[in-house]
Amino acid sequence: MPLISEFATLAGMYLGLADHFKGTGKCAFSRKVDGAYVETSHDELREQVEAFALALRSLGLKPGDRVGIMSENRLEFIVADLACVCSGIADVSIFTILTPKQVEYIFNNAEVKAVICSNRLQLGKLVKVAADLPTLEHIICFQQEAIDQYRTSTTLPILSFDALIESGRAMAAAAPGELTRMAARVAPDDLATLIYTSGTTGNPKGVMLTHSNFVANITGASRVLPIGPDDVILSYLPLCHSFERTAGYYTCFACGASIAFAESLETVSVNLLEVRPTIMTSVPRGFERIKTRVERKAEAEPESKRKLIRWALGVGVERFRRINSGRAVGPVLAAKHLVADRLVFSKIRQATGGRVRFFVSGGSALSRDVGEFFFGIGMNIIEGYGMTECSPIISANRMERPKLGTVGQPLFNVEVTIAPDGEILTRGPHVMKGYFRDPEATAEAIDDEGWLHTGDIGEFDAEGYLRITDRKKHIIVSSGGKNIAPGPIEDLVSRSRLVDQVMLVGENRPYMTALIVPDFEVAREMLLQAGESPGDVSTAVGRESMVDGVTLSMAVEQELKELQRDLSAFERVRRFTLLAEPFSVENGLLTPTLKVKRKAAIERYGPEIEKMYEGAEE
Repeated sequence: MPLISEFATLAGMYLGLADHFKGTGKCAFSRKVDGAYVETSHDELREQVEAFALALRSLGLKPGDRVGIMSENRLEFIVADLACVCSGIADVSIFTILTPKQVEYIFNNAEVKAVICSNRLQLGKLVKVAADLPTLEHIICFQQEAIDQYRTSTTLPILSFDALIESGRAMAAAAPGELTRMAARVAPDDLATLIYTSGTTGNPKGVMLTHSNFVANITGASRVLPIGPDDVILSYLPLCHSFERTAGYYTCFACGASIAFAESLETVSVNLLEVRPTIMTSVPRGFERIKTRVERKAEAEPESKRKLIRWALGVGVERFRRINSGRAVGPVLAAKHLVADRLVFSKIRQATGGRVRFFVSGGSALSRDVGEFFFGIGMNIIEGYGMTECSPIISANRMERPKLGTVGQPLFNVEVTIAPDGEILTRGPHVMKGYFRDPEATAEAIDDEGWLHTGDIGEFDAEGYLRITDRKKHIIVSSGGKNIAPGPIEDLVSRSRLVDQVMLVGENRPYMTALIVPDFEVAREMLLQAGESPGDVSTAVGRESMVDGVTLSMAVEQELKELQRDLSAFERVRRFTLLAEPFSVENGLLTPTLKVKRKAAIERYGPEIEKMYEGAEE
């Protein structure tokens, strides 16, 4: 859809929106306050952004400085971000789950002059490392209770966000139009943000994204995502992540949509019914959970209703497959679909508020069965591909012709080519300026011709759709010299209803093995049907008793045999270990973007892995 205005910087984007909706009362953002969603208009937002921008300047912060943000998704995050955008300041927003040590590393590397915190937890982490941040001059917090608690815990003054807004209002009244003048001095090549890659190994690197990087990506994405002023977005993915920053925030905002913030990950299902969004971004894991909930609920219904739901889902998938392949639906299938939609699909859609026009999926690959489930029930998913270093979108499927198993076609202003070794390379205005103060890593990522080496392996099909087959650095080379891409095999194993998480092992080994975290709820039901008494899956002891049992292991083994039937012998998982503890960010086995830290997992489960290769033969 068309952008509300033309712009060359994020500052220009924001002020163009503010001017366009001035005096209309149009909602810009909404958030939950005292049990109900409260709207903030564009006029109210502009007043706060201008006030905070002038307050930052009064603290001595100037264009080119870096300011940290430690906050969950909330209105104050937006105000802080837009104030920095319009001031020529680069913000450095980080995941709220990071440890004090990680906070210290990133803010030291970025040389931040100020940090903005949301609450007691975030402020506590910052205060713990503040003495080791030599460039830090100011701490700002949203929560007065947190300020009162930590006021004497650091020699640095802890300032109130609300108090700065009030002082900024007085400055704005004394200098009308100052925000516009500040924004006019921001140049397209100025640094807009530093986003630190989570990485599966080593220290994170600061990705330098300029205003022009974001503008190029917003422009390209707006031609693919049909977003307009009547749309309402429910935002729950962290704004500090590049996917939500561009797709769920900047692009939607630039097209005039209103954005509502979910209270938390745990309340998304409730907030969906309250907000009734028309668009929502998510990672594949979110879609998998919705599909699993529907299937579990169906299994708890009487037999007659179970049969109806299974029949309807089959009809929906068949209809989608025909449409997607260009075949006619036919009158019989069309009639069946009408019945299925009225009796089943419409009720499933109501659980998301009943107004969703489409979802946007990113972060990792969407499995075919999940995609077919959603398209089958009439909920379209636009799957894309990108990386932080590309602002982040490289390609995306189109609403008019999605192709599952691919990540669509490159955006109109993005170049993509496949290197001789299969690696995906991309070039264009979306590519980062480089890694912050790391010229060696920058030179390794971007070659002399401007091609960014993504580290992903892929291919184009005959219609120009891009397919990702694996990560280049994740290619496993067996002791027999076979090159094995673990991604597709892990996706295959994940199709088992008993498998929640899986990671393949096999580097320099004679055969493939796997670390598998069962879906404990499904496993519990299976064990009950087998006449056993499974433990409480919410406790470590209960989960351990399940993975140690013979029945679950045999059931997983049987499913793997069926799923791997068409794989080559050297690709098949021959042995596996069931784990009682899921991979998570908290235990250090997942990155904040929910990717498995393979090296950490291999170190953690070294003894279990060695046991799978005892007495190994080719």
